Amino acid sequence: MKIAHVISSIDTAGGGPSRSVTHLLRNMGGNFSSLSLALYTGKTQNPILFQFIASNINLRFYEFKKLGKLDGLEKQLAEDNLDLLHGHAIWDLPVHQMAKMARRLKVPYIITPRGMLEPWSLQQKRVKKQLALKLYQFKDLRLAACLHATAQMEVDSIRALGLKNPIALIPNGVPVEDFVVKDFESERVTKKILFLSRIHPKKGIENLITAWSQLSPALVQGWSVDIIGNGASAYIENLKKNIAEQGLSEIMKIKAPLDGKDKVLAYQEATFFVLPTHSENFGIVVAEALACGTPVITTKGAPWQDLQSYECGLWINIGVEALKTALEEAIQMPSQHIMQMGVNGRKLIEEKYSMEAVARKMHSLYEWILLKNDRPDFVRLD
Repeated sequence: MKIAHVISSIDTAGGGPSRSVTHLLRNMGGNFSSLSLALYTGKTQNPILFQFIASNINLRFYEFKKLGKLDGLEKQLAEDNLDLLHGHAIWDLPVHQMAKMARRLKVPYIITPRGMLEPWSLQQKRVKKQLALKLYQFKDLRLAACLHATAQMEVDSIRALGLKNPIALIPNGVPVEDFVVKDFESERVTKKILFLSRIHPKKGIENLITAWSQLSPALVQGWSVDIIGNGASAYIENLKKNIAEQGLSEIMKIKAPLDGKDKVLAYQEATFFVLPTHSENFGIVVAEALACGTPVITTKGAPWQDLQSYECGLWINIGVEALKTALEEAIQMPSQHIMQMGVNGRKLIEEKYSMEAVARKMHSLYEWILLKNDRPDFVRLD
C-alpha cells in the first residue's frame, strides 16, 4: 500500500497534531515494511524532525504560497501513483489541496479533523469557518472514504454537523518507550503543578491562575506552578501581567517549551499535571504525563473519562470553581495515594494508548478501505 499523509506543518509550535502524526508514521514505517509512506508538509523554522529513520517513509517539505497552499504539492500527489491519502487537521488549505487531488485522481482519502469540529473550536473565528464550510470544507469532509476521530466526543461532533461517512474511532498513541516512568520512591519529586502544552486561550490558563490565587496560602505553601510552552508573545505577556496582578510571580512561572529528555524530566518532577482546557479532541500531553506516572487534572473539554475509571486523575467540569476544588483535593492527597494514581496512569497508557496498538488499528483501517477486508469494530457507520 502506497499512502501519503498531508498536514500543514509539523513545527514544534504546532502542538499535539505535529507529534501525533510523526509518532504514527514512525511506528507504522518501522513495523509494516510492506507500506510505502510519505509525509508532505509545509516548510517551517523548527520542524519536529527533518527525516524518518525508516527507509519506507519519505518526508518532504514545501514552501507556502498564496493563502497558505503548499507549492508543488498537487503536482507531487499526481506523480506518486498513490493508493490512499490521509489528511490531518482542517481549515488550512493543504488538506483541501489533498482532498481535491484525491477526487481528481479517483483515490480514496481519509481526513482526521484533529478536534477542529468541536463546538468550542467552531465558535472561534466563526464567520470565516462558516464561509470555509460552505466553500470547500464540508464537501471535502463529506466525500472522504472515512473520517478519523480520536475520541467519542469527536465522533458526536462530526455527526452533529450532518456528516454520514464511516468514522474510525482510533485514539492518538504514545511512544511509551520515549516516556520513562518516574521513580516513585525518589525523594526528588517536588510539590509542583505542571502545565505543559501550547500556550493558547483555549487551554484555560487564565482559569488556572485565578483558581490558584483563590487557594489558601497555608494550603499551597511549598508548592510551585510551571507553565511551559510556546504561544503568541502578546498573549504570554498578558498572562504574565495577570500572574503579577494576582501576586503569584514568585511561585507561578511561564517557561520556554521543552522537548526530548527535558520534557520527560518535567513530567517526572511534577506532582500533578494540569490541563484546564476548554476543548481538546484528545490531549496528547495528558497521555504523555500519565506515561511518566504523573496523575492528571483535566476538564470535560478533553475526552479523558479514563482518569476516573483507572483512578489516575481528576476529570472535572470546565471553570474556575471546579478547578479550585480539584486543586484543593489534589494538594491534600496522601503521597501514597498520589503514587498509586501514577502507577495506574502508566498502566492505562500501556493498555490502551501505546503507539503499537494505535498503529495496528490504523493499518487495519487502511486495509479495510483498500482491500475490502471485514470492517474493523472501531469503524462506526451510525
